[in-house]
Amino acid sequence: MTKDKFGQPPKQANQRGAARLAAVQALYQMDIGGTGVLEIVAEFEAHRLGQEVDGETYLKADASWFRSIVSGVVRDQRKLDPLIGGALQDDWALSRLDSTVRAILRAGTFELLERKDVPVAVIVTEYVEIAKAFFEDEEPKLVNAVLDRIARQVRGEKKS
Repeated sequence: MTKDKFGQPPKQANQRGAARLAAVQALYQMDIGGTGVLEIVAEFEAHRLGQEVDGETYLKADASWFRSIVSGVVRDQRKLDPLIGGALQDDWALSRLDSTVRAILRAGTFELLERKDVPVAVIVTEYVEIAKAFFEDEEPKLVNAVLDRIARQVRGEKKS
């Protein structure tokens, strides 16, 4: 087991954060490439999570967290998309959003619904940070607003 500079095992949150990022990447890849869930999960677990790809090292991720997000989003997409659509501004359709933003919102909404053991603030903050990794402008604000609305609707609480 790897240890940090203080001799402690890596924080679970870091591995969950890496799993969330990998899940968003996998969902994006499935969305644009039509890849199936079993195929994409197998590819990420074998070749990406904690591996070096094209000179970039993927963070060690909580593989079961990654699997639960990807398979859960695929399983529950018919439930997730209307929730997201209802939280968007009136003139926006989910299909108009960038594929990466759609993947972020679907993963975040899945966690808000299914992972009641994880605080709303943690889920929203993690997915806003993922949005910031891909976008500089309005997208992180959109992710924050939409996930915050969904959190109020499904959990009755705000992020802050």
